[in-house]
Amino acid sequence: MDLEQLRLFIAVAESGSFSRGAQRLYFSHSTASRTVSALEAELGVRLLDRDNRVLGLTKAGEVLLKEARQLIRAADEAALRVRQAGQAEEHTGREELEDRDQTN
Repeated sequence: MDLEQLRLFIAVAESGSFSRGAQRLYFSHSTASRTVSALEAELGVRLLDRDNRVLGLTKAGEVLLKEARQLIRAADEAALRVRQAGQAEEHTGREELEDRDQTN
């Protein structure tokens, strides 16, 4: 299970459609379908009810949707904190270089 799979699952689950979910993330319908099927195979449970024209979540799908949202949010926040730390580090490094240049 990776973040891209989870993002695609969330999009499909929220839109109630493989096509609309795939479009949200610029994927094809077949990629969305294969991705969800791969998640179901990996987890050993059905995540979506495909019986109706509109997709519905199974109980397992509801749990994964909640957990996936939290994981994506945490991953996005971690990436932001890392970028901010890197930018602060670069800024500090530039200031140190400027200070050295001024003292020489």
